[in-house]
This record gives sequence, structure tokens and C-alpha cells, in this order.
Amino acid sequence: MSKYQLDDSPIYIDGSDVPKNKLNVTDSEIIHEIENELLIEAYEKFSNQLNEHTKFDEKYFISIHKKTFDTLYDFAGVYRNVNMSKDGSKFCLSNYLGSESERIFAELQEDKYLTIYKDKKEFAKKVAYYQGELIALHPFYELNGRTLRLFFDLLAMYNGYKPIDYSATIENGKYIEASIDCVQFADTSKMEEIILNGLSS
Repeated sequence: MSKYQLDDSPIYIDGSDVPKNKLNVTDSEIIHEIENELLIEAYEKFSNQLNEHTKFDEKYFISIHKKTFDTLYDFAGVYRNVNMSKDGSKFCLSNYLGSESERIFAELQEDKYLTIYKDKKEFAKKVAYYQGELIALHPFYELNGRTLRLFFDLLAMYNGYKPIDYSATIENGKYIEASIDCVQFADTSKMEEIILNGLSS
């Protein structure tokens, strides 16, 4: 697992890819197990709370990260204030995070949280677009991918679908390839195919 390249931000324990955490865990496997357990709990909690009045706005997106990982990390629910890159992909400059995030979620609101897209293929295309935008935004120091997938799983459920099945593409690296295309080329075609294949009613 490659580590993020951060400008002047010592969020990791020296010499490791483990972020400094409230439990003082230093083992990478253990920290990932804890993160996954917290994510499973979050899926259950947010799914149970989902209703017709749920607003998929910036506040909700941030609350997912905050409420899921707050017991583990001080940076839970906090947008990064440094520039970040990973494996040659440069994410949104920190100076523009606020304005870009506002733009994305304003656009999603204008799209009525995708309730106006009744055709499955059209819905998948829109999810891929917004997912690509948030992948490129990469607003948090860590756990961006898992947070945005939970966000879009909830959005899918809100629109009458089951959570999106990414499992095979995460295991074989196709999801990472699609994510890189979103960031480096603004190309969401691979992500659209993944989401379309992972959607079911």
C-alpha cells in the first residue's frame, strides 16, 4: 500500500503508513482492521437512518467521515489544509477544496440527488461523474475512498437500489485504474462501467 505524499503534514507515525491515532496503534494490519470494523458499523448506522428527508449535501458527506472515524483519528471530518498526491495523481489543491466542494454539492442538489434519473444507465453515468469529482477532490487526509463509496451506496439506496457492488473491481485493481482515470484524465468511462455492473434493485 503506497503512502500519500503530503506537503508539510506529519499525520503518519514516523517510518510507516499508519496515521497517528487515538488508540496509539502502530501496526498497519491492526489499524486497517479497526478502520474496517468502524466502516461496517457506519454502514449499519447510516443505512438505518436513511429516509426521504436525507440531504446528500456537503454537511452529510463530512458527517459520514466524522462519525465513522472520530473514535480513531483527530482528522476525522476535517478537510486537509495541505496539497496531496498519490502514485502520480495530484488531487485538488488545498486552497481550492472549499470552493470546489461547494460547487460539487450544489450541482448534486440541482440534480435532485439523482432522483430525476430513472434510467439505470443514466443513473450510473451520473454517479460515476460525481464519484469522479469527489475522488479528484480527495478532501480528507485518509479514508477518502471508503467514505465516498459509503456516501454513494447510501445515495443508491435513497434512489431504490442496493449498495453498489465494487468488490471484484477493488480486488483486481480495476477500481483503482478507474479512479486514476478520473483524476488524471477526467475520464469516468471505466468508473461508469463499474457502477453500472455493480448496481442492482
